[in-house]
Amino acid sequence: MVTDPISDFITRIKNASDAKKPNVSMPYSALKESIAHALHKAGYVKAVTQEGKKVVKTLEIELAYIGGVAEVNGVISIIEPVVKGVDRVSKPSRRIYQKAKDIRPFKNGFGNVVLSTPKGILLDVEAKKQKVGGEVLFKIW
Repeated sequence: MVTDPISDFITRIKNASDAKKPNVSMPYSALKESIAHALHKAGYVKAVTQEGKKVVKTLEIELAYIGGVAEVNGVISIIEPVVKGVDRVSKPSRRIYQKAKDIRPFKNGFGNVVLSTPKGILLDVEAKKQKVGGEVLFKIW
């Protein structure tokens, strides 16, 4: 049983990127799907699809790589994963909130912070633009 589904979600994406897997599958939830779509907008994920029926749903995420994925003579070669690291900020034991005016660039703009706001799951840039704050879920670079 997973006690922190968001931490499990980002860890699966990071581990699959490190293992140079083309895609990753995980149990479906609406929160995970909205986070995956936010990561898709940022370019960390190539595609997000929902598979399965009502009872057993899975979320299929195709990972993005710098230079793409090339198959030569049956051997898959991947240059470098886009996701280099993740860091869970707000945890079930300690929630971290941030106002819109306090949102700052992460890793000099090369990383993103994902926030849960009243307007949905947003990246730090979008939240700052819409002048809305919220719970800081995790950082990704």
